[in-house]
Amino acid sequence: MNLLLQTTQHNLQGQIAVTGSKSETNRLLLLKALFPNITLANTSNSDDSEVMQKALIGNDEIVDIHHAGTAMRFLTAYFAVNEGREVVMTGSGRMQERPIKILVEALGQLGVEISYEKEEGYPPIRIKGKKVTASKVTLAANVSSQYISALLLVASKLENGLELTLEGEITSIPYIKMTLALLNDLDIQTSFEGNVIKVYPKAEVETKEMVVESDWSSASYFFSLVALADTASITLSSYKENSLQGDSELVSLYEKLGVQTTFQDNKMTLVKQENFKYGTVNFELNNTPDIAQTIVVTCLGLGIGCHLTGLHTLKIKETDRLEALRIELTKLGANISVTNDSLTLVASENINHNVKIGTYNDHRMAMAFAPLALKVPIIIEDAEVVSKSYPDFWNDLKALDFQISEL
Repeated sequence: MNLLLQTTQHNLQGQIAVTGSKSETNRLLLLKALFPNITLANTSNSDDSEVMQKALIGNDEIVDIHHAGTAMRFLTAYFAVNEGREVVMTGSGRMQERPIKILVEALGQLGVEISYEKEEGYPPIRIKGKKVTASKVTLAANVSSQYISALLLVASKLENGLELTLEGEITSIPYIKMTLALLNDLDIQTSFEGNVIKVYPKAEVETKEMVVESDWSSASYFFSLVALADTASITLSSYKENSLQGDSELVSLYEKLGVQTTFQDNKMTLVKQENFKYGTVNFELNNTPDIAQTIVVTCLGLGIGCHLTGLHTLKIKETDRLEALRIELTKLGANISVTNDSLTLVASENINHNVKIGTYNDHRMAMAFAPLALKVPIIIEDAEVVSKSYPDFWNDLKALDFQISEL
C-alpha cells in the first residue's frame, strides 16, 4: 500500500491518544510470563507486542517473530531459562541477517545450550531451556541494550540471580534503567554500580497492576509535525514528565527546534514557539538512537543543518537506517553524508515534490518522513509497515486534517 500525503493545514490543533510504549509492553509481557499474577494495562497494540504475546502464551516448537527485533532478543533469554522447553527461534529474511551471537554467547556463560540452524551468529537458533545455577556474565557494554535487558529480565528467576559485568562504554543507558525500574516496581532487588549490574533472585512477586506509559518514540512524529507547522498545539496522552523511556529526551532536543512542551494530568501539550531563531543543531544520540530519523527529517523540513552522532546501533535495526536515510533524503534533494555512527545534513531550503520514500520494512522510515507533507506532497511506499509499532498512525494524521490517499 503506497500513500500520497499532503495538506493545506498549517495550523495544527488536536488531541491524540498514543498507544502504550512498545518497549515497556514487551518487557512487562515477559515479566508477566515469569510472574503470572501481575496484570497489565494500556499495553501497546503494535505488531511487535502481539508477536511477543503470542510466543509467550503459545506452545509451538517453531517461534516466528517476523520483524520483531526486541522479541527475538527477549524471547531468546526467556526460552533459554525455561527448563525443559525446546524451541527454534526464527524470523523474517531481515531478522536472519541481524546478529544474535553476543546474546547467545552471554547465555552460554550461564551454561545454556543454543545452536545455529543456518549461519553462525544469526537466527534461526535452536534453544534447549534448562535450569540455570551460574550467575556471572561478562558482556561488551557498547552493544544493543536489548541484549542486556534480555538477561536482566529473566535474572530474578535464576536460582542465584545475575551479576552482569559490562566492559567498555555503555550504550543506551536509559533502556537499561527502564528495565531495572520495572523490576524494582515488582520489588525485585537490583543494583547498578559502575559497570556492574546485579539482579537478585525472587521466586514470587505480589499481585499488582502495571500501567504502561504511552510510547515516546511514537510521540516523536508529533514533535516533528509541530516543529514544521506554521502554528501548532497538539496534546498527547498518556505521558509522564519523569518518564522511564529514554526517548523522553525529545522534550529537550525539540526545544532547540522550536517546540515547547508542558505536562498536566498525564498529558503533554506541544506548542510551536513563535519567532524562534533556528540554526544548525549538534545532537549526541547514543541514548536515543531511535529518534534520529525523525530529527533529521525535521531539520530538512526546517531548512537547517544537523550533525547527529552516537548512531552505531542503527546499522543493525530493521534495515541499515543510516544508509536508508542517506538514500531517501538524497532523493528529496538533501545534501547528506553518513559514517558508521554519525549523520550530517547540510542546510538547504529546497525539497523535491512527490518523491516516493522507500520504507525498507522499517516502521520508523514511514513515520519519520510523513511530517514533510506539511512542506511538500510526499509518497510513502509500503505504508502498512507502521503497524509494527503504531497501527493507528495514519488515522491520527487524518484527524489533524492531512489528506491521505492510496495510490
